[in-house]
Amino acid sequence: ILVQFPMQGQVGGLSLADLLTWGAFTYPFSFLVTDLANRRYGPAVARKVVFVGFMTAVTCSILVPPFLFRHGLIEFETAADRLVRIAAASGAAFLTAQLLDVTVFNQLRRQSWWRAPIVGTLVGSVFDTLVFFGVAFSAAFAFAGPNDSFALEAAPLMGMLPVETMRWVSWALGDLSVKLIIAVVALIPYRLLAARWSQPAVAVGA
Repeated sequence: ILVQFPMQGQVGGLSLADLLTWGAFTYPFSFLVTDLANRRYGPAVARKVVFVGFMTAVTCSILVPPFLFRHGLIEFETAADRLVRIAAASGAAFLTAQLLDVTVFNQLRRQSWWRAPIVGTLVGSVFDTLVFFGVAFSAAFAFAGPNDSFALEAAPLMGMLPVETMRWVSWALGDLSVKLIIAVVALIPYRLLAARWSQPAVAVGA
């Protein structure tokens, strides 16, 4: 949901709206939930968690932005057909990324404790970024709904480099960078919680 909203603010000469969306700071924790479910209960249960998350992501992508606008929490209203495109992008990205994470995690679960969660999250994050930003903002997917003119405007790459590109490309790179950093930080709560559980010798529902 929050990936629809660029961060507002200025750091020196850098406009955060050219670089990041709020979703970069929240979405990566969904991988933590999936990985913990996978570690504790196996891939079958983890996939069920993913499908619940998928339905939640699609529903919230449609319902939450109008709610925020009506209550004055965001400045602009998103058109209904634009919401459908965002919901499709969000759902497709979430499902692809999380199911990849479950598969990669399960393949690596017998190796070092950190390998399965970090590799699964990295692979999932890359695919999530590619699918979401491509479908939601690229002009190539205009058939899925109207384009976002602000996202398609030319701006310095990453908000500061001498090369100009469409703003959504910088959002994608910025979001992916933050996701990868959070993926490493999330190893701390993962380790603390997973250490309290006995690791199953054989994955259930592989």
